[in-house]
Amino acid sequence: MNVFLSKLFPHPILTLALWGVWLLLNNTVGAGHIVLGLLLAILIPFLTSGFWPEKNRIQAPFTLLKYLGVVLWDILVANMAVAKLILGRNRDLRPGFFYVDLDIQTPIGISLLANTISLTPGTVSCDLTEDRSRLLVHALHIEDIPAAVKEIKERYEAPLKKIFTAC
Repeated sequence: MNVFLSKLFPHPILTLALWGVWLLLNNTVGAGHIVLGLLLAILIPFLTSGFWPEKNRIQAPFTLLKYLGVVLWDILVANMAVAKLILGRNRDLRPGFFYVDLDIQTPIGISLLANTISLTPGTVSCDLTEDRSRLLVHALHIEDIPAAVKEIKERYEAPLKKIFTAC
């Protein structure tokens, strides 16, 4: 029975996320949308599971919730800081590129780290080295590169490394 369920639900968290997003986008919890959303949420991961090279498992779900809270808070704070920089004098800006040496190895973890950096206003992840060991980041205003790298590694990479493990 367990093998059957793992074949039917190859990515159970994705199934739940797709179902929730379907209901949110349709802005209803009518019976038809619940059933159709559930059907799509089961079929999409099932039909695309061959394209997922490795399975991942969430090792620390509470760390994931804490991580989401940190990211949302950082987005809010960064929005205020970027607005202040943009509305201020442009000659005070010090844009720059820097590399972050990666300790995280899972593709989903690297992808989420890069997306988190890009979601936070004022920073954009630009490139990943071929060996997936370094991530190039552009900052709208950077005063202390080592401090920025340390912050990214402590606030984002370390929790992601705890959260995702390859199966």
